[in-house]
Amino acid sequence: MNLKTTFVIMAFCLFLLGISFRGRGPGPGVTYVTLSLPDSLPKPAYDFSKNPLTKEGIALGRYLFYDPKLSRDSSVSCGFCHQQVAAFGHFDHALAHGVYGRLGKRSVPTLFNLIWQKDFMWDGGVNHLDVQPMSPIIAENEMDMPLNELVERLKCNEKYQQLFKAAYGTEEVTSQRMFKALVQFMATMISFDSRYDSVKRGAPGVAFTAEEAGGYTTFRQKCAGCHKEPFFTDFSARNNGLPYSPNMNDMGRMRITNNTGDYMKFKVPSLRNVLVSAPYMHDGRFFDIFQVFAMYDHGQEKGNTVDPLVRDMKLSPKEQRQLYMFLNTLTDKHFLKNEAYSEVMIED
Repeated sequence: MNLKTTFVIMAFCLFLLGISFRGRGPGPGVTYVTLSLPDSLPKPAYDFSKNPLTKEGIALGRYLFYDPKLSRDSSVSCGFCHQQVAAFGHFDHALAHGVYGRLGKRSVPTLFNLIWQKDFMWDGGVNHLDVQPMSPIIAENEMDMPLNELVERLKCNEKYQQLFKAAYGTEEVTSQRMFKALVQFMATMISFDSRYDSVKRGAPGVAFTAEEAGGYTTFRQKCAGCHKEPFFTDFSARNNGLPYSPNMNDMGRMRITNNTGDYMKFKVPSLRNVLVSAPYMHDGRFFDIFQVFAMYDHGQEKGNTVDPLVRDMKLSPKEQRQLYMFLNTLTDKHFLKNEAYSEVMIED
């Protein structure tokens, strides 16, 4: 299946989802859940009125997230690539891994603070959170599972009959219900409890060290134009000067738009939890953050679409060291160890 066909199918499915979601709310007797978010944050982009959070819906989504039965050969779950220890990225793997030992074409993006995003994937090719899970499920190099076959597989499973009934009032299994539940679970993945956040809140006894403060200064001078606080991304797609790789032949957003102005433009990733979510870049070519610093300092590719905010950036050894120390304050240890997100035992 080529890229254009994939996105046509996804757009059509999103249209169907919009129809199917009407009048299909949670089942009777569910427990509604309200996210606890910092008051300083803007309103989420995701519309919860069309998919209200419930304890039962989140439980179903969590079970689905960790169930390898969502893949063709029952070997790969969402959680197989999106590992909590790596902020739901794929620790130490440059590219996504799929069924039958297949390799994807891009690295695995982290998953957190998704409800403020309007588009997804490295090239922004998916423009709604409700349909985002479909991309890896149907992708040939990832889970390679046709939706109609997946629905039939889950319908016959007694555990899923119980979970769907608890969440929606009946045992009916549909792709729409499945996506909504997955989104409910992913919507709870909120990361705003790092040491940086404690400093910003003015928590007693918490302050940046001199090295961290120096790194914060460098960050604000040279990084914050794209990695805007408090999300540490502006959610845009930009060309950061990363050299084109002939082996990967990935030209970024240009693959979707066919616009040469989008050459080598990829989504700006969040720097939250960045030191636990290596490797870096869309193709996972850098396994160390200092390799990223070196690329910005002296390894950028020249080109018309390179963003002027990062063009000819220089980072001295001192700035690199201090920037590393500051980025370390963005690690949210509570998020990485929160048992509400941890793997569940899957029944056969």
